[in-house]
Amino acid sequence: MLSVLPVGDIRVADDSDFRKLKNLGDDTDNWKLEYQKNCTSVWTKNNEVSSFKIVKVRTTFEDIAAEVLYDVLHDPEYRKTWDHSMLEGYEICAINPNNDIGYYALKSPPPLRNRDFVTQRSWLDMGKEKWILNHSVNHESCPPRKGYIRGISYLTGYLVRDQGENKCQFTYVSQSDPRGKLPVWVVNKATKILAPKIITRIQKACKGYPRWKAQNNPHLKPWIFPEQMTLPRLDMAQIKPLAAGVSCESLDESGINEDDVDADKYVND
Repeated sequence: MLSVLPVGDIRVADDSDFRKLKNLGDDTDNWKLEYQKNCTSVWTKNNEVSSFKIVKVRTTFEDIAAEVLYDVLHDPEYRKTWDHSMLEGYEICAINPNNDIGYYALKSPPPLRNRDFVTQRSWLDMGKEKWILNHSVNHESCPPRKGYIRGISYLTGYLVRDQGENKCQFTYVSQSDPRGKLPVWVVNKATKILAPKIITRIQKACKGYPRWKAQNNPHLKPWIFPEQMTLPRLDMAQIKPLAAGVSCESLDESGINEDDVDADKYVND
């Protein structure tokens, strides 16, 4: 398995976990190039834990500082302004200053069912390289919800590399299973259309962040200043075996025709 922290496990991520994410981001063996345009490339790779391939996206932002990109990926209030795929997202509790547990609900284009995830997130800033990674866990405050299919993240990670003033490399890796039964064209759309659109959306968000942040709690960055973190501490009694939390509505979406879904409107919202 390529995942760093096993799904369901709660523990503080250490240096070896972040190195594994880095190695996965830099790995070139058995990846299939699905998309390449300008500075953005998208690859997929088969894996042994899910029928859904691992997706890796890499781009270079020529006009964005690594620190700004890292803040945009972290800032939960700003995310509400640019992540149009998010229906709901919030932090549940803190494990330590660099690890927390949160909830994320993802909008799918109708008639596909919305997905949601409960994950432990871990992050590390080493200056020239910055990492954020997550994997699925199960917290009793977020049981499966009616109308949503509970997905599993085996490993989702971001690697930001500083390449000089206002230039950085961004790598995104996701080994996840949206659960349910999805048609093949959904995966193709995700790798060849949705992933590049998300890169464009993040780039635009980075452009607007300095001005937005200057007007919205400019000094509040608990991902950098742990003394600002106000989340309740983890209560292990609220952590349940993952098997108890990944059940989802029985739904076969494999017969949905691509023409029935306005995916272009979805990615351009």
